[in-house]
Amino acid sequence: MARSGDSNEVVARWEGGWRATVTAGPFSFTVDEPEGVGGTFAGPMPTEYFLGSLASCYALALAWCARKRGIELPDLSVSATGEYDGPSFSGIRLRIRSSLPAERLQPLLAPASRVCYVSNTLARTPRVEVETAGADI
Repeated sequence: MARSGDSNEVVARWEGGWRATVTAGPFSFTVDEPEGVGGTFAGPMPTEYFLGSLASCYALALAWCARKRGIELPDLSVSATGEYDGPSFSGIRLRIRSSLPAERLQPLLAPASRVCYVSNTLARTPRVEVETAGADI
């Protein structure tokens, strides 16, 4: 499951106001803000996609680890809740739900954490570089 050296690029195109369309390979989705803060509520907020990215990556990692061990997770769900602290989250809580007993689910958490790209990225605090690529004059 792990790989290195590869990179992914997604492109966000501003559509006006607080709305953008994000393209990721052959897929696209809308990002917006609620009407109460000036958006049109045409899609989830960026922070909701961020939390969704973490929750879905961890769910896939758990499912992968379970499958490797011959364990079925028929009703697995993972929720992510972020606690706002100004313009960032001060903490994020993942909640795993399944009818699998906790004593069988618990041993899957550490291996899933090792292969979840999103939680590993957050744990290592990647550098964020911002550069311009404006039109040449």
